[in-house]
Amino acid sequence: MKRIVIREQTKIPPFNEPARDLRVLNKPLWLHQRDVLAPYCLAEIEVDALSSVPSLPEECIAYRDNLFFDEGFLEEFLRQAKARGKPCRVAFSPSDKAITMHALPLQEGIRRLGDVYVADLWYFPHGVTDEEPEPVVVDTLAQEIGYYHIPTYMATEKGDLVFWVPLRPFLSIENWAHIFMANSPFGIFSIGAKMEHAIGKFANAARILFRSLLEREQFLSNSRMVSVGRNVQIDPTAVVQGPTIIGDNVTIGPGAVVTNSIIGSNVNIMQGCQVMLSVVSDSCYLPFRAALFMSTLMEHSMVAQNATLQLSVVGRHSFVGANTVFTDFNLVGKPLRTMHKGHPEEVGMPVLGGCVGHNCRVGAGIVIYPARTIESDVVLIRSEGHSVVADNVGFEESDHIRIGALELHPQRYTR
Repeated sequence: MKRIVIREQTKIPPFNEPARDLRVLNKPLWLHQRDVLAPYCLAEIEVDALSSVPSLPEECIAYRDNLFFDEGFLEEFLRQAKARGKPCRVAFSPSDKAITMHALPLQEGIRRLGDVYVADLWYFPHGVTDEEPEPVVVDTLAQEIGYYHIPTYMATEKGDLVFWVPLRPFLSIENWAHIFMANSPFGIFSIGAKMEHAIGKFANAARILFRSLLEREQFLSNSRMVSVGRNVQIDPTAVVQGPTIIGDNVTIGPGAVVTNSIIGSNVNIMQGCQVMLSVVSDSCYLPFRAALFMSTLMEHSMVAQNATLQLSVVGRHSFVGANTVFTDFNLVGKPLRTMHKGHPEEVGMPVLGGCVGHNCRVGAGIVIYPARTIESDVVLIRSEGHSVVADNVGFEESDHIRIGALELHPQRYTR
């Protein structure tokens, strides 16, 4: 089978890069797609539109390169499409909660067509034709899973906050919030849900229990639940619970807790750090007592001591200073909104952290309000009146530009 990749050149703020180049589950999205399709496809063609595909009288699959999906989703789509033996297009039921609650906000790639939602993923048994593709409805097998509890004195909508976590995830990545969704709720959260579903079968549970007894490890910490690469050093006092994937050349220090996360290669997690439902990509560094909850660090980034990230995303080669806090809950009770195509739009979630672009330097002791973004190449230095990020920060507002202008023209800024 040949795969046809339709290039989506739209740049995602605040990274200012197309979705295909951003990290999902510690891989660039284009590489994740290639790996998922590797069992089915031997060659590929890149085009700007489906209409520009050359005549290919052979079986092929076409997709836009800003889509996120996993092996289980693709397997189910191809199973149904091949059984029909005609051009098909992926579709979703309006009752699919993972799609309607989490995938639809802040995007246009998944859209209503008649009684279903469709997206830009096609199967052609005999090459691309002008024949109208038949919608193939794929059930994402969404499960309602709680992750946060709002006390009665904090909000009128009280109780457990939940995600509809799909066992077959699918997203059209068009906003930074989708990078968060692909890595945490639709990524490692989904991996955990699939593992829990598998453990529900007696044979799988028995194998994991036997491994725990053999290794003298807690049920969630044995080698069937925690995959560890080469040359990994884990302090005996650290707690690592699965499902967790740890790469090569990783150090996890005393008292650190890593739960249901992906840790890339060449990562240093020092003493007392907390990493839960998060992705820490290759060559990242977490000094002592840094805390990540449902957050993503792209490669070569650092979160300094006592910093706290919740439901947040940090781009590559970025630094977050000590005691900096990314808040995620709007205390005034208004819907959270973030920028999408130049306009503020509701994110569709009651809690959401912030996003830092690539090559940023965020100083110590700064508080970032929910759903705010800091553009790539920005430097933020804490100062009087500049300790809280209440609005999105663009490159023109970077402190290295402001301070440079002050040094060149002090009279403009001292009146």
